[in-house]
Amino acid sequence: MKISELIKASGAKILSEPDGDLEVKISTDTRTIGSGDFYLPLKGANFDGEKFIQEALDKGAAGAFCTEAPDERKGNGKTLLLADNTLETYLKLANYRRNKLNFTVVAVTGSSGKTTTKELVASVLAEKFKTFKTPLNHNNEIGLCRTIFEAPDDTEVLVLEMGMRGLGEIEILSKCAEPDITIISNVGTAHIGRLGSRKNIAKAKCEIVKHQRGNIFIAHDDELIRKTVDFDGEKIFYSLKEVKILEKSEHYSKFEYENNIYELNVGGDYNIENALAAINTGMKLGLSVREIQAGLKKYAPIEKRWEAVKSGGFEIINDSYNANPESMRAFVDTILELYTKPVIVLGDMGELGDEEIRYHRELGGYINNHKNLKPDTIVLSLGSLSKYITEEIKNCRSKHFDRIEELVGFIQKEIPQDSKIFLKASRSMKFERIIESLDYIS
Repeated sequence: MKISELIKASGAKILSEPDGDLEVKISTDTRTIGSGDFYLPLKGANFDGEKFIQEALDKGAAGAFCTEAPDERKGNGKTLLLADNTLETYLKLANYRRNKLNFTVVAVTGSSGKTTTKELVASVLAEKFKTFKTPLNHNNEIGLCRTIFEAPDDTEVLVLEMGMRGLGEIEILSKCAEPDITIISNVGTAHIGRLGSRKNIAKAKCEIVKHQRGNIFIAHDDELIRKTVDFDGEKIFYSLKEVKILEKSEHYSKFEYENNIYELNVGGDYNIENALAAINTGMKLGLSVREIQAGLKKYAPIEKRWEAVKSGGFEIINDSYNANPESMRAFVDTILELYTKPVIVLGDMGELGDEEIRYHRELGGYINNHKNLKPDTIVLSLGSLSKYITEEIKNCRSKHFDRIEELVGFIQKEIPQDSKIFLKASRSMKFERIIESLDYIS
C-alpha cells in the first residue's frame, strides 16, 4: 500500500509529512521489520508495541502509526501517523486491501470443526481458483488482518476462519472481511462459560452475516441456527443424515451425497459432515463434481489434528488442537467405531463456565454407555477436571493422573507397544508434552 492509501484508509492524522508517496508493507513486529516497512504497533494485556516505535524507525521503517507522539519522534524524513486505536486501524487497513484486491471471501466459523472446515473448503476451491487461507487457527482480529495482508495480490478466493470469545467479536471480523459466502460448522458449548447458553453462542456465531455482501449462507442443519440467523439471501443447510456412508476405515471415508460419490483420506463421521460445507461452497462457486472430488481427496489435517506420530515405540494419534464436549464426542465415536483395543488419553476441556464439572461427567457417561465400547478399551485422564470423566467410566479400564510423569510412567509399564494411543484435550493442556516425554524416556 502507498502511504497516501494508509492515510486515506485509516483516517489518521499526519504528524510528520511523508518523504514522497512510498509503497510500503505493513509490519506489526520489530523483530522482523525491514527497510521500507511501515510499523503498526499493537497493544495487548502484556505488551505495548508503541514502546518500540523508535526501534522500528532505526531499523529502516519508512514510518509508523502511534496513538501519542512525543516531540523526539518527529521528523528525520519518517512518516508518523496519529490514530486513536491501532487495532481498529489495522482492521480498517485490512478492509481497504480486501476491497482494493476484491477477493471472493469465504468466511467460516463454528463452535468446533471450523478449522477443519476451513481447510476442506480451501482444498476444494484450490482446484479452480488461486486460493489463500487463514494459517492454522489464527482467527482473531490480528490473525484475520494478517491473513488479508499476507494473501498474494493475485489471490482469487480468500478463505477466512473467524473465532470469538464473546458477543460482538465476529461482527467486527465480518465488517473487516465483508464475506461473499459464510459458513457455520455448528453451534455447540465451546465458550459457554462466557456466553451462558447455546442460544447466545448461536447469536454470536450468526454475527458472521451482519456485513456479508454476498448472498449465500451455508450451515450445519441446526434448528437453533435456522431460528437465529438474520439473512435474506440463499440459505443452505447440510447434515450427515443426507449422506450415505459407503466405506469407512481408520484413514479413509467414502460417501454419497446428492447422488455423487466423494472420498476423504481421513476417517471419522465429523470429517464427512465438515466436507459437506466444502462441497456446497464448491458447487456455489461453479466447481465441477470432479474438481470437488479431487480437492477433498487432497485434504490433509493440519498439525495436532489427527496427527499420526511415533514416540517411545508407540503409534500415537494426536488431536490435541482443542477440545469441547462436541468435538470430544466426535473423537470418541471415531475411535470406538474404527479401532480395536484403543488407549484414549483425555485432558481438561476449557472455558465451560460454572457447569464445567457436569460437562466432564457427561462425557464420561457418554463413553461408559457407548454402543461400541469394549472391555479392552483403556481410558486415561490427565488434569484437574478430566478426573470427572474417568470417574464415570465403569465398563472398561480407566484411570486418572494428576501429573504427566505418572501418566507417562503408566503407559511405559502397562500399555503394550503394539497399542494405538489417542490424545485429546484443550490446547492449554499442552498434550504434546506426553509425546515428548515418551520419546525422551525411550
